[in-house]
Amino acid sequence: MTSRRLLALPAAAAVALGLAAPAGAQDAEPFEPPRLADGRPDLQGVWDFRTLTPLQRPEDRAEQALLSPEEAAEIEAQAVQRAIEADRPSEVRTEPLPRGGNVGGYNNFWFDRGAGVVDDRRTSLITDPPDGRLPEPRPGARRQQTTTDDTSLPDRPVRFRVGGIGTHGPEDRGLAERCLLGFNTGPPIVPGGYNQNLQLFQTPDHVVILNEMVHDARIVPLDGRAHLPGGVRQWMGDSRGYWDGDTLVVETTNFTDRTASFGPSVRSAVGTGATMTLTERFRRVADDTLLYEFTVDDATSFTRPFTAAIPMKRGAAPLFEYACHEGNYGLFNLLSGARAKERETDGQ
Repeated sequence: MTSRRLLALPAAAAVALGLAAPAGAQDAEPFEPPRLADGRPDLQGVWDFRTLTPLQRPEDRAEQALLSPEEAAEIEAQAVQRAIEADRPSEVRTEPLPRGGNVGGYNNFWFDRGAGVVDDRRTSLITDPPDGRLPEPRPGARRQQTTTDDTSLPDRPVRFRVGGIGTHGPEDRGLAERCLLGFNTGPPIVPGGYNQNLQLFQTPDHVVILNEMVHDARIVPLDGRAHLPGGVRQWMGDSRGYWDGDTLVVETTNFTDRTASFGPSVRSAVGTGATMTLTERFRRVADDTLLYEFTVDDATSFTRPFTAAIPMKRGAAPLFEYACHEGNYGLFNLLSGARAKERETDGQ
């Protein structure tokens, strides 16, 4: 995991492609990105996608597309204060934890939720629909949601990332608990939690998207080859890329039906990846800013496509290898604890 950083994100040039910009940014000179030997923009490096801006526009800001500078500053100050308060040592525990009780999750040191809203002060990462909210799922679309271990969930496989529907076997647990997919890496990439970094590598014929979380890498050909046959399905889909001017466009199909079309949260899932087409766009808009956009198109699961935009910030540190041990140790302990409880119950 990365260490927590509390400094506010630096302001950058206007985030373009139709996104609103802070006052005065419209007068800035168009950004000319650094280029590689083949003339393409240099997108390489480590990029940080943490932010305080939520995926969906909060209901209490339903008619508000942008925050004022004062509102943005207040949100950022509150985030710093929450982190400070969460780090204060609590009352020392003298009694043992209750047997079978909740011992809690990570302490606040390990979380890295961000310290700033996006540069143009949008109230949501979603830019389309215009209300900043996810479109309604279609009637009959497969939906899963759990905040506890809900053993009544009828639809398998488990497509959400965190939580589960029981402890009979590893298939009862979320994809991130099994270390199959990270909870913030998608694709598409959605900020959350910690390890919110990716690294891009480029050659004239390929781009590699390496996520810190679960250390997943997508190798994206740029040579115009066709997608894999429809019967070949993969956890992260089958990605093909091309350049649209200075924007790298990555189109991904062939997701497996063991993943969701989209997860509004780590504990929820809508649809299946088998019916989803994902389009991602990467474009340098400033020396320190890579604009990442994604569009989910799944007419089987949602009433319309939707798009989100995240300005990623250049990281100052290298990306270290991430090892997911929930699947190696935590899952073993969870299942062995369940078996021990069953033996104890059977013996009564």
